[in-house]
Amino acid sequence: MTSDASPVQREVGDLLVEQGKLTAPQLEQVRRRQKRLNLTQHHAIVDLNFASEEDTWRALAEVNQFEFVDPSTLEIKKETLELVPIKLIFHHHMLPIAGDAKALTLAFSEPPRQMEMGNLRLLLNQRCQVVLATPSAIHAVIKKHFGLGAETIQKLREERGGAELDREIVFDVQGKETDSAIEATISAFVDQILQEALRLRATDIHLEPYANAIRLRYRVDGILETVPVPADMRNLHLAVVSRLKIMAGLNISEKRLPHDGRIAMKTGDEDYDLRVSIMPTKHGEAVALRILGRQNLFLDLGQLGMAPEHEAVFGQLTQLPQGLVLLTGPTGSGKTTTLYAALAQANDEGRKIITFEDPIEYQLDGTVQIQVREQVGLTFAAGLRSVLRHDPDVVLVGEIRDFETAEIAIRAAQTGHLVFSTLHTNDSISSVTRLLEMKIEPYLIAASLVCSISQRLARRICRHCAEADLAIAPGVRKEMAQVLGLEPGAVKAWRGRGCVECNQKGHRGRVAIYEMFLLNEAITDLIQPGAKTSQLRDAARKLGWRSMRENAWQKVQDGLIPIFEQERWTRLIDPGMLKPR
Repeated sequence: MTSDASPVQREVGDLLVEQGKLTAPQLEQVRRRQKRLNLTQHHAIVDLNFASEEDTWRALAEVNQFEFVDPSTLEIKKETLELVPIKLIFHHHMLPIAGDAKALTLAFSEPPRQMEMGNLRLLLNQRCQVVLATPSAIHAVIKKHFGLGAETIQKLREERGGAELDREIVFDVQGKETDSAIEATISAFVDQILQEALRLRATDIHLEPYANAIRLRYRVDGILETVPVPADMRNLHLAVVSRLKIMAGLNISEKRLPHDGRIAMKTGDEDYDLRVSIMPTKHGEAVALRILGRQNLFLDLGQLGMAPEHEAVFGQLTQLPQGLVLLTGPTGSGKTTTLYAALAQANDEGRKIITFEDPIEYQLDGTVQIQVREQVGLTFAAGLRSVLRHDPDVVLVGEIRDFETAEIAIRAAQTGHLVFSTLHTNDSISSVTRLLEMKIEPYLIAASLVCSISQRLARRICRHCAEADLAIAPGVRKEMAQVLGLEPGAVKAWRGRGCVECNQKGHRGRVAIYEMFLLNEAITDLIQPGAKTSQLRDAARKLGWRSMRENAWQKVQDGLIPIFEQERWTRLIDPGMLKPR
């Protein structure tokens, strides 16, 4: 149906209440937000996260008597996109999804006004049929076909008289190389790169120069994803890097050495810190940005994804008067988030908390935070000695890297301090053998180490498109049944089929998988030079210890992660594969 149809006087919220996707109290809250912020009702619903974007826009299409489509699932031909000038696509935030030279089907993210459609028909000289699609789906298709920031690049071409960007643009803080309009456009382009990362909930941004192209990648849920960019971006690379350097307070003329900085940014009610790292390469400077959300920090223990028994133990660990608690796992496994959740739990008026980190990733009120500066001699070991003179009750040591740091941390844990730190080992039990390899005396480990926790971050099944996984392999079903103490028929698994909410991926967000190793006298008696991990594991299992793989199977059964994600982090490789045939 075209946009000339008279709209039905009915609210999106009313329809969602009828469908059971919104409650009456929620609708009242939506209306209050509408009035306070002057929003449309469908935007207020999505802002409050009361209904999914797809459900909300389907209701919007129904009340306005439009067809709803998901353009991200359609194969839109290049010739179809070329039927509408790119400037109109960006201006109206719409897409031609079907048609020829006589009639077009246009997907809009908002119901267009009659005057708007009349102007479009005159400009295109065609009949137009309107359908509705979610803003996220339209944005994803525009990004896929034209590249991120294509609208800004198009504006930059217009500022240069419609010419292609065949000459490198240099962003100069003095304004000698670029005029103010181009500088503003470059700044807007950088803002788009950052905003898209926040929209996708990325943790890192990588901008890498090559001989004839620029590669932009975001790390989303632990996986790097390449983001399409306009071909002209190669000639903007110097300007983009210079803009980021200015934002981070770095020297834009230094292009030979690596340097680091920090950018504070705000979007809506959220504050973010961006850790900036610049590295010179053969084809220009590569940029890596780590996005740190300040609000992400204040988690209670229930939000970490721990099993109830792990959460109970972890809560008790934060209240201990002394001892050493270690977090292990690879970079990016969420160790810092878990540690800060522990500090937030331990933080009260009666305790002094000092952290010693490299770098300080989050700001935590009520704690004294110190940055390691090895270039001036403020190492973990040297700083930790000074920290202990400040009478702390709880100490966070960012990482135990060497014998000296390990020894001071362990002795601090014996002398009335609760010490949290991280160690790079593959599992929780290996932390004992790692400390022994650092030449720490066995009796010191036995007397100070209370608990070692290993963790990984697995991608969480999208709750909007979760469905039962009916193709569980016999071997997987057998293992799950054995580990979880279930009958094979009671084993369950889920997966995400892909939807607008998760960008057709089937997963959204992450959840931690934990392995917790608590020490008691029976285990500490085994801590001797040359102690075998297998002996420690057997003793721990008698106390209820379960491996990370076993804990991950429980998350599969609970519908939190899919089977392939469990296998990605805990896959066992059969050595027998190397046997000759």
